[in-house]
Amino acid sequence: MTHYAGVALFAYFGQQLIRDGLKAGHGVSEELEETEDELSKRDEDLDSADVEEGGGEAKPQGAGGASFLSPVLMKTFSLTFFAEWGDRSQIATIALAASKDPFGVTLGGILGHSLCTGIAVIGGRMLAARISEKTMLLLGGVVFLVFAVLDLIKGPD
Repeated sequence: MTHYAGVALFAYFGQQLIRDGLKAGHGVSEELEETEDELSKRDEDLDSADVEEGGGEAKPQGAGGASFLSPVLMKTFSLTFFAEWGDRSQIATIALAASKDPFGVTLGGILGHSLCTGIAVIGGRMLAARISEKTMLLLGGVVFLVFAVLDLIKGPD
């Protein structure tokens, strides 16, 4: 039953992405433009606040508790945490830590995940600058539909 539920989810997400891709324009999405405008405005506000305080020097952006718990940080943390919760690599890491040095396993896990996530962030930023959102949505939708068909052909284990 879970096999066919997975096929259904692949198909559902695929058709959703294709539907969104057909509606999307060829340029940058409105949401991305709004986000970039808000970030630019926030940077300008921070710069003007520094000048008004008379400090003349820019404060580090990460200073203070409020900026540490920014919405972007919280969204990224929760997305990564819940996406990784209980997947096979996590189970393998638990087993490895049970039989080997837990500090070495922890350090290796942190470094490996940080490297992988860093590559994804940098690669995503480069792709976003070169490929339209419409193309990415349509391509992602096709990939999900291909996964659904291949999974359906393969059948349950």
